[in-house]
Amino acid sequence: MILSHNFSRLDNHNNIMPGVTKRKLHADAATAAGASSKKVRPSSAPTKKVQKKPAPPPESESGDDDDAAERDSTDAEEVQDAVGDSSSKDEAGPSTTADATSEEAQPAANEPKKTFADLGVREELCDAVENLKYVHPTPIQEQAIPLALQGRDVIGLAETGSGKTAAFVLPILQSLLEKPQPLFGLILAPTRELAYQIAQQVDALGSIINVKCATLVGGMDMVPQAISLSKKPHVVVATPGRLLDRESRTYTSHTSPILTHHVDLENTKGFSLKHLKYMVLDEADRLLDLDFGPVLDKILKVLPREGRHTYLFSATMSSKVESLQRAALQNPVRVSISSSSHQVVSTLLQRYIFLPFKWKDLYLIHLLNDNIGHPTIIFTRTVNETQRISILLRTLGFGAIPLHGQLGQSARLGALNKFKSKSRDILVATDVAARGLDIPAVDLVVNFDLPSDSQTYVHRVGRTARAGKSGKAVSFVTQYDLEIWLRIENALGKKIPEEAINKDEAMVYAERVGDAQRIAVREMKDYHEQRGSRGGRGGRGGSRGGRGGGRGRGRDTMDTEEG
Repeated sequence: MILSHNFSRLDNHNNIMPGVTKRKLHADAATAAGASSKKVRPSSAPTKKVQKKPAPPPESESGDDDDAAERDSTDAEEVQDAVGDSSSKDEAGPSTTADATSEEAQPAANEPKKTFADLGVREELCDAVENLKYVHPTPIQEQAIPLALQGRDVIGLAETGSGKTAAFVLPILQSLLEKPQPLFGLILAPTRELAYQIAQQVDALGSIINVKCATLVGGMDMVPQAISLSKKPHVVVATPGRLLDRESRTYTSHTSPILTHHVDLENTKGFSLKHLKYMVLDEADRLLDLDFGPVLDKILKVLPREGRHTYLFSATMSSKVESLQRAALQNPVRVSISSSSHQVVSTLLQRYIFLPFKWKDLYLIHLLNDNIGHPTIIFTRTVNETQRISILLRTLGFGAIPLHGQLGQSARLGALNKFKSKSRDILVATDVAARGLDIPAVDLVVNFDLPSDSQTYVHRVGRTARAGKSGKAVSFVTQYDLEIWLRIENALGKKIPEEAINKDEAMVYAERVGDAQRIAVREMKDYHEQRGSRGGRGGRGGSRGGRGGGRGRGRDTMDTEEG
């Protein structure tokens, strides 16, 4: 039996467990892509999805390098969250809301694909987009950009991976070309990683016109960030925590104070938002979680009401977002690519596995063995579980790396870069990686622990099947998760099919996984002892508010994930 033969090879901890390669992901993704193409694929790109299907798993360990090389050859064509050529488009269009403060933009159906120039984007910016190998705007870009160029406030609702970032960056850059000034636009993001990603897109799209962008995030030394502000950037990308840091310290350049804590944004020398022309709230629903609401209220009081354009973008629409829209936007127009409040792309294949809680590790190893060679993100609920699963997988020979909020910012960026560069093919993460991150070529998302709400589920599974590609999301549902799973299905408006798992095949790994679990427990004990010897302040990465993760923490750590 092949399974028994492969099981005997697991004794070497340094080799990836070969398992049984069934190529399920490849077949399921192809089925999803085919079904989507019949429903929504524009006629001008009949073969694009076929070319970008996830590659099948290699037949042996030696084939991993070849598979990575094949994927590397297409890196230049990977579509970022900011810009892309998505071929998934809901032709039904949304229904008009009765809200007196906004009007609904109805996407037109059966129209030929447009170019960015057709949307009114200037030639310089079209050249920048062309340099990034993108020709046709995605549906959200096609609907939102013309309205933004008309000077309207925009509420953009679209699934993750649909190119929302370019939908607000391009109008800001075009307006900046017409009336240049420093501190022209402010973009707020809920997490540090998303802020860095947005800043990279601003730099890429504004490279031809020499746009200067500064990034303000927690967990990093504030002095370099203060210096970048002193250079009068055109666009500032920030997390609310760092923008309104409350600790009483002042950072100065050689000339004048740049940014003070107990920040008075109206009087801080060298940094004023009084003349700001554009404000963007990206992933607005997440920004309103925790205690970001009061921070946003303070920022809105400082910003000029007249002459300011505000864009609000999200994949989900909640009552809090509705309230923020009334407070921050003036006569906004709403652009929605789907009538559902929980947007999931049609090229995403969703499945669940119903299993006993005590067998979660076993089924995870079995699932990963079936998908060797496919970049995978595993989402857990806590920092402790993230670390434990990472150790477990590394013990069994998988290339896994953790990502969570208790890591220093440099370690978080390092983990992301290793995963993006394919030096690690499994990222084990908390929800710090669930929002907005555009990681190319993620074929599989595993919800090892179910999220507590449907909005987070939408964002988690949105890390795959991005920009028209196909992908798969598998959720583990135990006897304790039934209520949560039913709520998620109800929010999505459909029943998710169950993934068939052969119990006998999964149980083959029981002994090996049991040994790895004991090793993981021992290493986790050492990990916590090391953190305790540092006074419980490990992983703060230079952030002064990271003591214990309690409610009294500073604003620098508000965007970290709770443990």
